[in-house]
Amino acid sequence: MEEVKRPNILWLCTDQQRADSLGCYGNPFVRTPNIDALAKSGVRFTHAYCQAPVCAPSRASFLTGRYPRVCRVRQNGQDIPETEVMVTRMLRDAGYTGGLSGKLHLSGCAPSVCRVAERRINDGYDYFAWSHDNEPKYDWVMNAYTQWLRTQGVKNARTPRGDSPYVFDGMPAELSQAKWCADRAIEFMSAAKENDVPWFFSFNCFDPHHPFDAPKEYLDRYLPILDKIPLPDYYEGELDSKTPPQRKEHRGAYGVKGHFPYDEMTEYDHRLLRASYYAMCDLVDEQVGRMIAYLEESGQLDNTIILFHSDHGESLGDHGMYLKGCYFYEPSVRVPLIISWKGKFTEGAVCDGLVELLDLAPTLLEACGIEKHPGMQGRSLYSVLCGDAPLDRFREDVFCEAHKSKMSGDVVTYGSMLRTERYKITMVHDLAPSYPRDHMCELYDLENDPLEKNNLYYDPEYAELKAEMLERFCNRQAMLADVLPLKSMPF
Repeated sequence: MEEVKRPNILWLCTDQQRADSLGCYGNPFVRTPNIDALAKSGVRFTHAYCQAPVCAPSRASFLTGRYPRVCRVRQNGQDIPETEVMVTRMLRDAGYTGGLSGKLHLSGCAPSVCRVAERRINDGYDYFAWSHDNEPKYDWVMNAYTQWLRTQGVKNARTPRGDSPYVFDGMPAELSQAKWCADRAIEFMSAAKENDVPWFFSFNCFDPHHPFDAPKEYLDRYLPILDKIPLPDYYEGELDSKTPPQRKEHRGAYGVKGHFPYDEMTEYDHRLLRASYYAMCDLVDEQVGRMIAYLEESGQLDNTIILFHSDHGESLGDHGMYLKGCYFYEPSVRVPLIISWKGKFTEGAVCDGLVELLDLAPTLLEACGIEKHPGMQGRSLYSVLCGDAPLDRFREDVFCEAHKSKMSGDVVTYGSMLRTERYKITMVHDLAPSYPRDHMCELYDLENDPLEKNNLYYDPEYAELKAEMLERFCNRQAMLADVLPLKSMPF
């Protein structure tokens, strides 16, 4: 019997990209024709949710198929344990050759603790072109991107703009980290084709993560239409009914005074910052187009699964906050997700059902004919992708958590979210006693209030709904325990 050839996998993961930053998700300003075309060739998920609103726990979750509290990467700067089994390792063990360009971020990566490169476990990557960040402060560590810049005789730098202190002109597109990551991906895919082995590659560029530093030529394209870009979705007094961490973030991202202080920013600042973010998305789209074009030119497209998604979203000033933190609004936790496999997965389908990013690992394993790891908590989307399951319903609810998000000084906060098709409940679980105890929870009717403006949690008219959601929330928390069996005890 002839052996079935396993598919290659091109895994495209951007950083901090919200779902509505692509044309295929309804954005009228961005230029994303390549990703839009990818959506037409595969399945686009409209309600895909990360399991943490910050990088490391989200990435650890979708790479292991386990929730952050279970895979034990609960915050940025925390090292993934050696005992965790990543889907990339399982692919490598099954005969794949694996590669990565850009960030991995499963361990501490700050220059103060990361003196060589990110600590790694048995992650399955044979080729590891690591570049955690494109900021100049990372030049001195083993950052392959900044090393490459040196070979070009170029200094890594970003230039402050004269029209706003919150936006920079970044490296030209030809010298950007996004292009460098795509170049490494194409080199890897070319070598893998010559060796005639199944491969997987993780393209993990840093864009459109802050700081907002799109190439000048990309941002300049938005300047003639800047006044048409809408201001952030926020109204004065909105945060009065929201949680204490959000009120603090309004005064400065991450609770740091002066760090994107919403009320001190002008309308021009808000619009220019959003334009820079869109321009970075445009740059990413061009690199995605280059990689897909190479697959087609090299005859590998028909046997390659392509995934596109982000690790979490970005507030972009909505609800009066920038960046990310211990809050769970749709711009922060809903991400783009597109999966395509020419001739195998349904073309041009739109899945409105709730899915979680930890569903990706079991999906890839099933597509490659590899048994799911017993510790994985995700559910395979394979039947949905093949058109054998409904597109409008997958999960009854989705869950997201934030552990020990820094607010300022020693003050930290914990929070979590559960969302059903219609309702969302969130809770801040612990704060210093000095913080007010009111408005620690939120409840939204997303059908009637999709922008999450009206917090129903403390409204007596919604007491019955609150009780139902709290029960579901409590049950979901209890069922997040590790599914792996405990080792036998000597008693």
